[in-house]
Amino acid sequence: MNELPRLGKLPPDVFDEVIYPNLGLVGPEVLVKPKHGVDVGVVSLGDNVLIVKSDPVFVVPEYGWERSAWFAVHILASDVSTSGVAPKYLAIDLNLPQSMKKEEFVKLWKGIHNECEKLGVAIVTGHTGKYEGIDYPMIGGATMFTVAPKDGYVTTEMARPGDKIIMTKGPAVEAAGILSTMFPKYIEERHGKEFALKASELFYLQSVVEDALTLAKIGLRSGVTSMHDATEYGVWGALHDVAKASQVGIRVFKEKLFIKEEVKEVLDAFSELTGIEADPFAAISEGTLIATVKPRKANEAVSMLKEKGIDAEVIGEVTDKVEEVVLVEGGEERKIKRPEQDPFWHIFFKTIELLSNAK
Repeated sequence: MNELPRLGKLPPDVFDEVIYPNLGLVGPEVLVKPKHGVDVGVVSLGDNVLIVKSDPVFVVPEYGWERSAWFAVHILASDVSTSGVAPKYLAIDLNLPQSMKKEEFVKLWKGIHNECEKLGVAIVTGHTGKYEGIDYPMIGGATMFTVAPKDGYVTTEMARPGDKIIMTKGPAVEAAGILSTMFPKYIEERHGKEFALKASELFYLQSVVEDALTLAKIGLRSGVTSMHDATEYGVWGALHDVAKASQVGIRVFKEKLFIKEEVKEVLDAFSELTGIEADPFAAISEGTLIATVKPRKANEAVSMLKEKGIDAEVIGEVTDKVEEVVLVEGGEERKIKRPEQDPFWHIFFKTIELLSNAK
């Protein structure tokens, strides 16, 4: 590829050719380096390890400042929690746009503080300033980290053939959560005020912190072997990430898949509006956890999640067919390719165009 993409993450070949071969002075204390589909880095501290994750500070004023703060914190906390260890510390750099007012910043910062306090996270360092050329939603960057015993964590490199695959919440929760939050009037016109209010609460499903820390209780490595948040490219993308990171195959059973009814109704509403059909399992889904667990622990794991009010099912199993992801339906297998595009973005921008023109 001669040109970089206009938006979004850089393509895999850029990571393979440019980023991954050039990581500074990497010594033996770096246990988990940057890698496709791996959510955290891990550094040895002797008997303990440092588990660390960086991401943009992603703030969308249209969400509301409190919701924006919640989302910004949980993007980071979710990735750290996929290690099976609760996040503990946050370093944050805020590069604020010129248009931001003091009262808006106060709401955002207090929201970040409140959510960190709830999660048990201390903000330990950072930088805050206003600069030209800055605009929403990317208004800085942050790093969240924690410390754990040297054998007390998991990554997406640790799935093994024979493990069972658990999915929580179902697909496209982020897609539905964002659409219902950004375009509440359209949802209300189509389904009524009561449903619109219910759909708006899908926003708060966009976190795997509780999912991951619940599964950690069945034992890290001895029970749960890997966990991954299904972000861009959704469930199918997450399954491919695990298969690639662990160098395994994955078999998914069609009859075990599920989707929340509110998610389906929101997606159907926007598909009808835009004329764009979307596979919900390929759509962005921050908050859907894909986990691999030892077979003897699978039923216990699902029961523990359901006791917390988290929808969960065993949807498949890990195989030894390296990087092959297949869907089993009616006794027949078909390969699932990694999605090349996330359908959410087409629906999102088409909705903006159509609703803007309708005003």
